[in-house]
Amino acid sequence: MRSSKSRSRVKNNRNRPSGGNVVNRVFDSSGPEGKVRGTPQQIIDKYNQLARDAQLSNDRVAAENFQQHAEHYLRLLSEAQREMEARREEQDRQNRERQAERDRERAERQEREAAARQSDPAEAPQPDVMDFTPEAATPESGLVETPESKDAAAATEAPAKKEKAPRRPRTRKPKPAPEGAEDAPTSNGDAPEAAE
Repeated sequence: MRSSKSRSRVKNNRNRPSGGNVVNRVFDSSGPEGKVRGTPQQIIDKYNQLARDAQLSNDRVAAENFQQHAEHYLRLLSEAQREMEARREEQDRQNRERQAERDRERAERQEREAAARQSDPAEAPQPDVMDFTPEAATPESGLVETPESKDAAAATEAPAKKEKAPRRPRTRKPKPAPEGAEDAPTSNGDAPEAAE
């Protein structure tokens, strides 16, 4: 069994904000007229309503008591909101710093890439390539004709093969009949009668 001392300590710690989201946290407030439960804004509204009711009934002591309870939760709420605003500003500042660092790194990387492109001969602007084919070796070009270029020119100027005429279909010529034409088939395709 737990001692009553440890239970009361736990109970008292429940109402203290522990750095969490105080604005939306639900509190149990033990006021003069019993417990009030809710978020800090709900508790403030409830105590302000109780204070107005007490003023209407001409109970200045109870009205002051309710106003003090409301003020306590008002301070708690405003402190939580200030902390949240400070955290938000700190996060915004960190985000701006991170973005500025990313921008610097991106600019440095682009500068390095540009410098690498300038130092890379493959990326440098290339001169125009001259055509050294035999057709380009004209007297105006100032090039000297060599035996190799003459051979190349002769090979390119060689006459193209003649195109063959389309073939005609072959027709068989009838073979001359050998001697002894009797055995040959007749024009009507009947076989000759065999001699007996």
